[in-house]
Amino acid sequence: MDDTVQALTDAKRAAGYLAADMAEDGMVLGLGTGSTVLYALERLSCRISEGLQVRGIPTSYQTARRAIEYGIPLTTLDEEPVPDLVIDGADQVDPRLFLIKGRGAALTREKCVAAAGLRLVIVVDKQKVVRTLSAPVPVEVIPFAVHPVITRLGGLGCVPALRDGIKKDGPVITDNGNFIVDCRFDNLDDPVGLETTLAGIPGIVESGLFCGFTGKTTVIVGNTKKCKIMTSADIVP
Repeated sequence: MDDTVQALTDAKRAAGYLAADMAEDGMVLGLGTGSTVLYALERLSCRISEGLQVRGIPTSYQTARRAIEYGIPLTTLDEEPVPDLVIDGADQVDPRLFLIKGRGAALTREKCVAAAGLRLVIVVDKQKVVRTLSAPVPVEVIPFAVHPVITRLGGLGCVPALRDGIKKDGPVITDNGNFIVDCRFDNLDDPVGLETTLAGIPGIVESGLFCGFTGKTTVIVGNTKKCKIMTSADIVP
């Protein structure tokens, strides 16, 4: 592993560990999906072995499996509809704390848990912090409507692409049994409006734009020396 990759790995670990250290005894935690969140699970496992008592709500099968391996007790939104703290990652974060998520195809469950939680902690490395959102916006679509949805998406000025699976033939299938369409826009100057527009298209389950949670969001930007913390108080009008 070269120095650059090692530094990135160490930064992700630092962010994930710091987020896990925010968990308090008795809390119900939302557990997001992604490589940085896995470090949070690793740290939670250590804290549980030291006596911490928490339960987690996983946002994907991958996270559930890893949590079980780490000995983290699990629960559901049915049993615990208001998680105390949600730990998740992001593909991009802008200065307004607007997010693009969904590279791991778990965006719908992640948004459900984020909406339900009292606090949302986003763990990222510094490469994910941008001045303007520009990454492709993942959209989860029911298979029945994928072709008309792609046509509608193209009319919004983006280049939509059905995400293909890796090590399988055909499209990615989400944990909900749906497809992912990645939408590349020339600019995302109104992510709030776009999120609303996408939510109104029949056949779209959810989009990877997370613009409605800024008031309860804390972003931890990993660094091997000292992580940077961003909250709603840092937003400049």
